Amino acid sequence: MKKQEKLKVSGIAVLIALTLAGCGQTKAASKKTISMPTGTEITTLDSSKAIDDTSLTQISNFNEGLYRIGNNSKILPGITTHVTEAKNGKKYVFTLRKNAKWSNGDAVVAQDFVYAWQRTVSPKTASEFAYLYSGIHNADKISAGKVPVKTLGIKATGKYKLTVTLDTPIPYFKLLMGFPSFFPQNKKTVDKYGSKYGSTSKDMVYDGPFVQKGWTGSNLSWKLVNNSNYWDKSDVKLDQMNFQVIKDTTTGLNLYNSKKLDTVTLSGSQVAQYQSNKNFVSRKLAQSSYIEFNQSKNKVLQNKKIRQALSLAVDREQLTKKVLADGSEPLKEYVSSGLAKDPTNGKDFATEASVPSAVSYNLKQAKKLLDEGLKEEHKTSLNLNLLNNDSDIGKKTSEFLQTEWQKLHGVKISLTNIPYKSFLTDESNKKFDLALSGWAADFSDPISFLQILTSNNAQNNGGWKNSQFDAAIKKADTADATNPEKRFADMVQAEKILMKDQGVAPIYQSTQAQLWKSNIKGLVYNSAGIYYDYKNLNVTK
Repeated sequence: MKKQEKLKVSGIAVLIALTLAGCGQTKAASKKTISMPTGTEITTLDSSKAIDDTSLTQISNFNEGLYRIGNNSKILPGITTHVTEAKNGKKYVFTLRKNAKWSNGDAVVAQDFVYAWQRTVSPKTASEFAYLYSGIHNADKISAGKVPVKTLGIKATGKYKLTVTLDTPIPYFKLLMGFPSFFPQNKKTVDKYGSKYGSTSKDMVYDGPFVQKGWTGSNLSWKLVNNSNYWDKSDVKLDQMNFQVIKDTTTGLNLYNSKKLDTVTLSGSQVAQYQSNKNFVSRKLAQSSYIEFNQSKNKVLQNKKIRQALSLAVDREQLTKKVLADGSEPLKEYVSSGLAKDPTNGKDFATEASVPSAVSYNLKQAKKLLDEGLKEEHKTSLNLNLLNNDSDIGKKTSEFLQTEWQKLHGVKISLTNIPYKSFLTDESNKKFDLALSGWAADFSDPISFLQILTSNNAQNNGGWKNSQFDAAIKKADTADATNPEKRFADMVQAEKILMKDQGVAPIYQSTQAQLWKSNIKGLVYNSAGIYYDYKNLNVTK
């Protein structure tokens, strides 16, 4: 689904955090207010263009689609009140509630979904998440510029009636309907603001539990306030949520302990210090951090032995236990553990699809493969640059990887650590040799990870290509889409192809350690998709 980010350090962020935290506490005396930190800036509020955790989490809490996703990925009503599904799984007819409104007073109607979906798949929008529409009638052809956007399989068959037609059944279709990339958009507002749409809180309109205020497009604080036009406003208990970008976990912890924050994310030694605290929570995320090898830019990385050598040279246990020290674990393979189980025997996907050599630490073997690979490439040394974000964790991880790789004879690694937004841009533009990328599942299914590494996916920044891998994914999405056992086997096959070829080098699966004040109730949390739904949050005495 989405790009994952880590906490970063910024003196400006700290100053703003200290200033605003105190303001939030004053209001909390008369209103139900929660103050929360976030590790990175918002990049956009446009649901057609957002790809990062922070932006998507905001969008999913101030806007709403056909469904909401509850605990354990349970499908809950959103804008839709009833759905009729064809027996062949290729047609859905949604009845929309008539009391749903935008914050500007307009009714939320079926055409708002038609407009938003067409805008997202349009080549003009260049949405990096357009591939999620694959399987919806003509979506792939539209994204490729082969047919008009009006031929997309979505029609407003009444003011409050929406019909969606698929080319092939999508097993996780209803989960997608709760993801921000499928939310409605108010065309009048998009037309009004044009290219500025979604670039600030003011350049938006809202149909969800909250309305966002105070984000100017570059500042480090904003708030969500109760949306008086929301159809289910009686179930929204909070008056306001204050958000502050706090990139240093030490500063965040100090603010939490001084009662200026209601929750905080911990790292390193903080985890050991607070893990017995009654407010401590640790959540294993469906997130994978892995090395992308830019094979399109650096031809030497097309050599499988060199990719394998770089993977074998990394001691993942040392990284997770000594550097991260937050409960994160070495990946068993590319797809994160705990995401899906084999329908035939209940085994975890990560266990069944594991190729141990692709994630093992073996420096001796790494040196042997590197020597062989360099010889095949007629080279005696290897100079590479590692791209990563400039968070405290990002820098430490980069330095650790640099040290590990430079244990290999002839290898020289330079580091580029830049702000997260810039990292995403350079990664997308393939301005790297190696990149520590992060991916988090959009929904609880291995395909959410695997599909981004197909040959032509916009998220496949390393340019790894394998026709057998592509064929296995296509089979899972088409011929075997309605057969859970065969589809699972297709995905296991694809994962093993990826790992045996070392298309990427899996590094670690993230765990988020936090402190949450015990009087905060009603949080909806999922390890895949949008992690946090704030709709039912409440502050008790």
